[in-house]
Amino acid sequence: MKDTHKHRGMRNKLAETLSAKGIQDVKVLDAIKTIPRHLFLDSGFEDHAYQDKAFPIGAEQTISQPYTVAFQTELLQIKPNHTILEIGTGSGYQTAVLLHLRAKVYTIERQQELFKKTKLFFSKMHYRPKKVIFGDGYKGLPEQAPFDGIIVTAGAPEVPKSLMSQLKVGGRLVIPVGVEEQVMTLFTRKSEKEFEKQELGSFRFVPLLENKN
Repeated sequence: MKDTHKHRGMRNKLAETLSAKGIQDVKVLDAIKTIPRHLFLDSGFEDHAYQDKAFPIGAEQTISQPYTVAFQTELLQIKPNHTILEIGTGSGYQTAVLLHLRAKVYTIERQQELFKKTKLFFSKMHYRPKKVIFGDGYKGLPEQAPFDGIIVTAGAPEVPKSLMSQLKVGGRLVIPVGVEEQVMTLFTRKSEKEFEKQELGSFRFVPLLENKN
């Protein structure tokens, strides 16, 4: 698949839709305008790429709704060279948005099928996260901690303590919390022991699965 003038026009329109829904960060909107989302879907579903909706990508996972991607990214308040941990690589679209904002991205995927497919796709498309890891997102990535930001792209029944502990002071964790429906929750680390919590509306995500072994 190619990236055409028509695709670019559809992306501009999508960015306008997200702006009308309240996304204000110009850099985030620029990422939506720039990144060819249709390439992250199988070619037969190209028509769905620039609609503001989630879409299945295999292994019972989805590519998040563009509004959700933009909303979570905006909450992270990324600056160039921020170190970001992403839990749930999925199609890699959210990763690409983080990279567009010049973050150093470590991303973890627990579905082997998606891990292999997306790692190959990154290489082909010249997206360069710091590391793509096959593993359990609940554990985070202690060897690279602390992080400026952590983004979780699946619904967590509770907030993993390991992720909280891997934030820098001043760092931000964006995580959808809940079982049937999730509340988008932002934790900002104020000190070693103090976190500020904000709840920012209801969303629907596939569940964040924990390795029990």
